[in-house]
Amino acid sequence: MAERRKGQVAPETDSTVNGEDWYGRDIGGQTFTRVAFIDVVLTEATGTGATFEECSFKGAELNSAVFRDSAFVNCTFTRSSLFGTTFTGCKLIGSMFDNCRFGAFEVEGGNWSFIGFAGADLRKASFKGVQMREADLTGARLGDASLRAVDLTGSWFHRADLSGADLRGSTLTGLDPETTDLKGAIISLEQAVFFAEAIGLDVRPD
Repeated sequence: MAERRKGQVAPETDSTVNGEDWYGRDIGGQTFTRVAFIDVVLTEATGTGATFEECSFKGAELNSAVFRDSAFVNCTFTRSSLFGTTFTGCKLIGSMFDNCRFGAFEVEGGNWSFIGFAGADLRKASFKGVQMREADLTGARLGDASLRAVDLTGSWFHRADLSGADLRGSTLTGLDPETTDLKGAIISLEQAVFFAEAIGLDVRPD
């Protein structure tokens, strides 16, 4: 079981949606607060401007769902499926994913700071222009993933696999090359200098 940073517990929920089929449903503009979605089918659901506050998703199916300008604040996703799910300009501050399945998972823009991806298999994921400050990527598998222009300032990378990942344009302060697998990762010249200095090299102009 993944844990939140500083040992914080997941928020308690006040109501439950259990086993309902919301396949293809448009939930745009709706607000859900402290709702537990258990075994709910949200495959190909769409949501523009939807808000989920301190909700939990247990065994939920969000495959190929499309969310735009929506918020999942301090939510918990447990044993849920997100194959092909797309988030554009969304806010997932403080949310946590535990034992979830992702596949071709796409995120563009938005704020995912303090996100919990510890141990997550994100090998086919794509993150672009996302703010992910202080994200927990401990033990996450991101080999061959794309993280372009992502702000990962202060994030946790211990034992993370970033082999073959495209990291160009991303802010990676806090990443220790000695505890993270970076074999074959794609980086910019500026980032190359950062990593060289991180392992103690003295980088000077010709």
